[in-house]
Amino acid sequence: MASLSRNSTLIPLIIACALFMENLDGSIIATALPSIARSLHADPLHLNLAITSYMFSLAVFIPLSGWVADRYGARTVFRAAIVVFTLGSICCGLSGSLWQLVSSRILQGMGGAMMVPVGRLVMLRAVPRSELVGAMAWLTTPAMIGPVLGPLVGGFIVTYSSWRWIFFVNVPIGLLGIILTTIFIENTRETSSGPLDMKGFLLMAFSLAGLVFGFETVGRKLLPTSSVVALLICGTICLVLYVLHTRRIRHPIIDFSLLKLQTYRASIVGGSLFRVGIGALPFLLPLMLQYGFGLSAATSGMLTFASAAGALLMKMSATPIIRKLGFRTVLVGDTILNSLFLAGCSLFHPTTPHLIIFAFLLVGGFFRSLQFTSLNTLAYAEVPNSLISRANTLYSMGQQLSLSMGVATGALLLNLTLAWNHTTILGAQDFWPSYLVVGALSLAAIFFFLPLSPYAGAELSGRVQGVASAKHGDPA
Repeated sequence: MASLSRNSTLIPLIIACALFMENLDGSIIATALPSIARSLHADPLHLNLAITSYMFSLAVFIPLSGWVADRYGARTVFRAAIVVFTLGSICCGLSGSLWQLVSSRILQGMGGAMMVPVGRLVMLRAVPRSELVGAMAWLTTPAMIGPVLGPLVGGFIVTYSSWRWIFFVNVPIGLLGIILTTIFIENTRETSSGPLDMKGFLLMAFSLAGLVFGFETVGRKLLPTSSVVALLICGTICLVLYVLHTRRIRHPIIDFSLLKLQTYRASIVGGSLFRVGIGALPFLLPLMLQYGFGLSAATSGMLTFASAAGALLMKMSATPIIRKLGFRTVLVGDTILNSLFLAGCSLFHPTTPHLIIFAFLLVGGFFRSLQFTSLNTLAYAEVPNSLISRANTLYSMGQQLSLSMGVATGALLLNLTLAWNHTTILGAQDFWPSYLVVGALSLAAIFFFLPLSPYAGAELSGRVQGVASAKHGDPA
């Protein structure tokens, strides 16, 4: 039992180091873009290439993560991914021009594409299913903290030191991850991984690149509208071609047949809808607090940090809550609550006391983190051990797409509101329609959770006794 307990806490925390590093890096760079532009003598608008190039690289290589881990061993690939990401961070910090920075970010993206999906695969294989809820809670928390902590850390570094340190801070975290991975993680692999589906990989890489890059540029005026539409259309066409391609091969690199499993389908489709709505919040909230309410970056960061604090509070509560209520009840109820919290942000005004905003975001962060833990765990309830790697790759792909769509949705809604109001300057009154729409989007996920059995994922939540009673016709 000591070994099981260690696997359920230590291994998720090791993987969480990598997840935290990637999420912090992704949010911290946006704060430093003006400083980087001045240092490299580049146009600030062109510096967005440093963000989009990373997203592009991430999208292209995520489909490859499962096959590579099965072929060469999860520990080997995870450790190598941390090395690549850390080296990419060092190269970013040493960059002397825009194109050096963009190239380094592509290298970072290659590491990130393998690091997080393969890290989660390591945990799924190491942790017993009965302890997966608690382990997933440890893993999910950094995903909530990183984007919220990023602006705070980025602002502090840029203000009191050089922007280069926003990349160099990854080095000690990366070194720690490499050492702990070598000591504590076994090099598991799948013996029947099959040959690499190169044609499928290329189709999916072009599809994800077009869709993610297209969604990332929606509403941001980085590209002409025709170019954005072309990217989205090309990405969709490649996705359709890939689906047709999978009907003719035995070992597709992304296996959509897994969507036949109800719990997996609910987690992917319903979870993606939920994430689109929630994913707009880290984009909308800082803009509203700074541009709409006129708060400083520091004050805005302190308020939005409440979401991360709420996520930390959830960590110890997830297992008993899900064990008591079951996945279906938690997902349905939590979807309603999170949607109300999202829509409730539309009620904020410049005169709203900061303590009320902080408390509201604190409670909202708790329920969002609970929802992510539930989704990330339930996805693997019906997946056979032999297909865990494929399921994890598809799930990672869905997460990446929904994240990009969330930010794109927030940007598009703001631009539509500005166009409706015939203005180009953001004001406090321009944000409420966006919060209502993304709240409704998140609420739509409930239609994928309602059909679930009350005992779905019982093996993972610990409600096995309830399942046994139900099978015998007894009330649970």
